[in-house]
Amino acid sequence: MAVLSVDLAYRRWSDLGIVVLDRTVPPQLNPASLPAALDKDQPPAEIRCETIAWSHSGEESVLNSGPAPTKLERVDPEVLAGRLNHLCNLRNIRIILLDGPQAWKSRHNGLEHARVSERQLNTAAKTGLPGIVKPVTYRAFAEFCLDVYDALARRGWHRLDSQSQPGSAPERLLVESYPHAAWKSLGIKPLPSKRRARISDLAEAFAALRSLLPLSVDHPPNHDQLQAIVGGLPGLALDERDSSGARIFGHPPRREEGHWREGFIVLPVPPNPFPAIRWLH
Repeated sequence: MAVLSVDLAYRRWSDLGIVVLDRTVPPQLNPASLPAALDKDQPPAEIRCETIAWSHSGEESVLNSGPAPTKLERVDPEVLAGRLNHLCNLRNIRIILLDGPQAWKSRHNGLEHARVSERQLNTAAKTGLPGIVKPVTYRAFAEFCLDVYDALARRGWHRLDSQSQPGSAPERLLVESYPHAAWKSLGIKPLPSKRRARISDLAEAFAALRSLLPLSVDHPPNHDQLQAIVGGLPGLALDERDSSGARIFGHPPRREEGHWREGFIVLPVPPNPFPAIRWLH
């Protein structure tokens, strides 16, 4: 069982953080019994993180090398959705986590400038009524993210909603992540912004994460990939139908006046310190 986590970006393909997370299962354990096994005195299953890098042409690219980015590398949401969908088909992945807004705010949620999930998590940017965001410079990214969700929905994926509960059959789910809050949820200091982060910040955050969870990576993650890793952790719990491994914020997504509104943001929880969470109905 594996999930795909994406730290979204729209200016350059090289800015995307794309990671496949897979929890290894000891040979003596049946994968179906994994959630129950995690509650017992079993050695924690290792989480393997495989980083994916695409160039604008669709070929695998070498990270942090090659010619300077050009305008041709701007990310097209339709092309990105097609590649993500193809990768999931190849790997039999049924959950994609995306770090970016999935919808606009509902006109009737009682808030002036934000979705309920954004207010609950005090997100830095707010998605208001269609076309309205705070700060205004966030609009291009927000609209790009909504386009990616919609492009994936046209390929058979759907936003996590109130009908998705542990024990139900795996579905092709789109889940909104928020790495900044994910770090806090795990009790770890969030990464500085990409512009301000130093190599030592990445190393410190990754070391803190590995002290909490048994993680392995195919190579040291960059800023975008590390954000995708921490943002993708609750996807494993959803895939395993383990309600104690994810915290869900916000209201269910719904159509309103021709637009998608609201939607859940999902965060990880550290192993064992919190009681099981009641799943949203």
